[in-house]
Parts: sequence; C-alpha cells; structure tokens
Amino acid sequence: MMVYLLAGLLLFVVVVGLARWAAYAQTADVVQLLYRLAGVVLTLFAAFLLLRRQWVLAMPVAVMAWGMLMRKPSGAGADRATGRGSTVRTAALEMTLDHDTGIIIGQVLAGHFEGRDLDGLSEAELISLYDEIRMDRESRDLLEAYLDGRRADWRDAFETDTHDGEGSTADSGPMTEEEAYQILGLSADASAAEVAAAHRRLMKRVHPDQGGSTFLAAKINAAKAVLMRKHG
Repeated sequence: MMVYLLAGLLLFVVVVGLARWAAYAQTADVVQLLYRLAGVVLTLFAAFLLLRRQWVLAMPVAVMAWGMLMRKPSGAGADRATGRGSTVRTAALEMTLDHDTGIIIGQVLAGHFEGRDLDGLSEAELISLYDEIRMDRESRDLLEAYLDGRRADWRDAFETDTHDGEGSTADSGPMTEEEAYQILGLSADASAAEVAAAHRRLMKRVHPDQGGSTFLAAKINAAKAVLMRKHG
C-alpha cells in the first residue's frame, strides 16, 4: 500500500512540475516534449509486444516510436541566419520574429543578463531584467512584446506597474534604412513590391487585433514608411 501511495505522490509532483514548466515554455517546446513522451510510451509498448512475441504489431509500433523520438523541433525558434526573421534591436535587447511561425525569440545585449536568451530566463530573472531596463522605454516595450507572447497574464504575475518610468528615456532616433531592412527581414536590394509584401505578411502576425504586439506593429509600420520613402 505504501508503494502505491509513494508512486502516486511522485506522479503528482511530476505532473505539477510539468504544468508549471508548460506555463512559461514556448508552445513549440511543449509540443516537442509531448512528442518525446509519446515516443517513450510507444517504445515501452513495442517492448511489451516483443516479449509477447507479437512481431507483426511490435514492428510498426517501434517505427512510430522512433519517429516520435527523432522528431526535430519545428519552429522552435526564430531563424536569425536564413533571412526569414525580422530583427528589432534596442540598447538592451534584440528580438527576432520568425516569419513562418510567428515565434519571437530574444537575447539580452547589455546588463546583468548580457548574452542570455530570454527563453532561458526564469520568471524571477525576467522580473529582475524588467526592473533593470524599465527606464529605457524602447527596451521595456520590446521586452513586454516578448512577455505577451510567452505568458498572457505576466503583468499580474510580475505584480508591477508597467507604466512606471514611461517616457523617461528618449527614443533612439530616426529609424535607419539598415534597421528597416532588418525589421522587415529583407535584403538591401528589395523592391517596393517586396517591402509591401513583407509588411503585409508581418502585420498579419503581430497586429494588435490578432493578439500581437503594438510595439512591434509600430516598428514594422515605421520600417515600411522608411523604405517606401526611399523607393518613392
């Protein structure tokens, strides 16, 4: 009886731990974990069938288990290298939006967490980072855009006034053409039609009416304006 009680308690702790992790993890990471767990279950089932000498059933189950375990993450993060991502950079942060998945990943450029990926920061570390950069309006707005995608109720969890210090730091200045190309994920020889198409595609991802980020939408609109003036 004690063994069953301990097993039940252990299972409860594992489930609670996974639920807490899933609340803060990226959707792609949660999906990947579910595939791995399914792969483990199918592997155990295939082993059971082999012990029962049910070869015909065991082989396809084993193949399915292998596919689950070997599945590579799809869209687990934005692609910085292939040009399919839009990059926004401030004094403290760099964010990349994947054009295909709409997933936002970020990296800290300065401060106590310099060099760390935002996905790797705990809630306590994110709160500390938010407090550290709150006086830099652009960096704060960019971090808020990331947090909106990571956890919708982060403002309640942080127990912080997101308007503290608003406007205390000036903007970084007019957007350059280089920044505009990075935001839209385009090369410097992109045509006006390509600029318009990239803007339209990205706005479908980040428009506030679709649950996206007001800050990123404003950046994308500004990037289009800068490049259209160039082509005008």
